[in-house]
Formats: sequence, structure tokens, C-alpha cells
Amino acid sequence: MPLLTALYRHGPQTVGELAERIGISQPAVTRIQSRLLELDLIETSRDERDQRTRTIALTGKGREAMDLARTVLWPRLRAAVAEVCDVDAFLPQIAAMETALAAQPLEQRPRGGLAIRRFSDDLAPDFYRINAQWIEDMYTLEPTDVDVLTHPRERLIEPGGDILFVEDPKLGIIGTCALQKTGERQFELTKMGVVPEARGRKAGEFLLHATIERAFALGCDRLYLLSNAKGAAGVHLYEKVGFVHDAGIMEEFGKRYARCNVAMLYTGPRPASA
Repeated sequence: MPLLTALYRHGPQTVGELAERIGISQPAVTRIQSRLLELDLIETSRDERDQRTRTIALTGKGREAMDLARTVLWPRLRAAVAEVCDVDAFLPQIAAMETALAAQPLEQRPRGGLAIRRFSDDLAPDFYRINAQWIEDMYTLEPTDVDVLTHPRERLIEPGGDILFVEDPKLGIIGTCALQKTGERQFELTKMGVVPEARGRKAGEFLLHATIERAFALGCDRLYLLSNAKGAAGVHLYEKVGFVHDAGIMEEFGKRYARCNVAMLYTGPRPASA
């Protein structure tokens, strides 16, 4: 329908022109063209300006179909969409999204191309570096910290957890967050940190959402974390994504760290795949 509509509204065009107008690849246009030729809705001819180029146009049958669509189908579709959203507000938003994506594609987003990376042994030093930095800046490295940071594969990965990293195309690995399996279908979100030079870029929120997704992909039914009110920005971020303060979690797990005075349970929306 997008290809037929483009021909209906703008007249005969080449494959390249159609690809640019409707925002798909030239091979995709060619595949659609083959099917529409079989249906006798379009026809092709040599471009008078360049005999090497074929121009695509609607046939009489194609124009008749589009006249019918314009008269019968499009008003009905518009009315149907209007029942579920504000069309006058929605369509400009779609147009703005298309313009923004044309200027900066998805693979370059968010924030200049942040990407999530899974744990590998060559990233173990980054896991130690990032966490040791923020813990020592605010508290004291406790024996349990040193044990986990020094043996991430043995303490986190092999028992069924995971470690994610956020990577910036210019700064490299700028943050990390871990999932420690502490029971059947139960995980602690732990050891989350972002380097100071990357703060303010929403890398932490990007990483946190990815880690929550990963927890439920691992079969999580109960996700919790332990923190300290001194890290107010972090606590606020946890609250923002769906963690709530929970006295039961504090009673059950809070004694693991001397610095722990905040315990939270995730009650936010679960990923669609969970």
C-alpha cells in the first residue's frame, strides 16, 4: 500500500525514487514491484531520459484500486484510528520521529550510540575498576565487595547471574551492573556504577533498564537491591524505574553489607517477554 500510495500521489517513479520516498531499501521495492506486477496493479517502462532506468507507474486497474481505497478504505481507517488516539496529535508525532530518525538512525542512538555488552573475561578489569571507584569514593570496600569484584565469573556468572556493561563509542566502557542469583528465580541487582565523566548522559538509566530486562529473561520472579541513602541519585533512579522500599527485603538481606540502609523490591512493569 505505501508503494501504491506513493505512485498514486506523486506519479510514475523509479525504484530509487520510491525507495527514498517511502523509506525502504531498493531490494525491498523490487520485491514489492514483482508482486504488484503479477497483480496487474503497476507497469514498468523505460525512462525516456535514461534508457537504463525503468519507471514504475499505476495501471488502469491500479488507479481504480487506489480510487476505491481513497474513497472507502482510508476514511474508515482514519475513523478507526481516531477511536483509539488523537489523530491530529499522533500523526505529527510520527512525522517528527521519522525526521529525527532520518537525521540520526537507531543504531546511533541513544545519546550518540550507547550500547549494551555482555560479560566476557576481558571486561572483568572494567567491572572491578568502575565499582571499586564509586565504592571507595563514597564508602569502604568491604570483604564481600572484594570477593565479588575479584571473581566475577565464579561469584556471579557461573551460579546463574550475569553482568552487563554500557559502552560509549568515544569513552569505551563507562558503566556496569550485575545480577546475582540468590535463590530459585530470585536475583539481586548489584554492583551498578557509571564513571564520573559519563554521568548526565542517562547511561545509568539505559543500563538499568537493560539489566531489568535481562533479569526476567533469566527467569526472575523476585528482583531486589541493597543500597545506601547516601547515594540519593541512585536511589531516585531505582524508584523511577519501578523499585520500591521494602522492609522485608531489608530484614532478609540487609545485613550483607555494613553500609546498607536501603532495601528495595522491583514492582514495576515486566518486559513483554517475561
